[in-house]
Amino acid sequence: MLAPYRRIGTLPADGGGSGETGPVGLLRRATLDQLADAPFSYPEVGATRDGELPAGYDHLERTAVVGTGRATFERAARAVFDWRAQRGAGLRVRASGPASSPGTVVLMTAGLHRVGLDIPCRVVWVVDEPDRRGFAYGSLPGHPESGEESFVVSLRPCNDVVYQLRAFSKLATPLSRLGGPVSHRLQSLALDRYVAAIRAAAR
Repeated sequence: MLAPYRRIGTLPADGGGSGETGPVGLLRRATLDQLADAPFSYPEVGATRDGELPAGYDHLERTAVVGTGRATFERAARAVFDWRAQRGAGLRVRASGPASSPGTVVLMTAGLHRVGLDIPCRVVWVVDEPDRRGFAYGSLPGHPESGEESFVVSLRPCNDVVYQLRAFSKLATPLSRLGGPVSHRLQSLALDRYVAAIRAAAR
């Protein structure tokens, strides 16, 4: 997340690829270009890679078997790096590059097309090993929460393909704090949708 992957151009019709030139959500505060060097909104950058998540945050972890075998693992890994989990959760995704590139900025939008809430993040770390692949992104200014989330798929010795999600976060804006319990429930539902999207993509 230290630099954009490529020059940001026009948003493709399907919402994928590398960025956009005009506003989408009414609550937008920044563009992908402006977010490329924005500071993270939390200090424990990269902590989803550690064994223990940092104190002082809400923690969420989800592990699910999404299939078996090498071919399934390869499909699941491609889907993880192609933002399929986020799109499967109903988010519109604009990114400065692939999730497999540290430094990529991603601006996700939740809600209606012209009145959506923008959720800015930047890729913190990437793992790209023969039997384990994935990434984590961290929140940037303007995100309703402060924290980090990781998305990793692995091929286990037993041949199971396992998708693991880890997140730590706390509410960062007055609006999100006002709806605290609802916000936590929505995050948990999003994890369920992430799993469902990768399971479907891995078939």
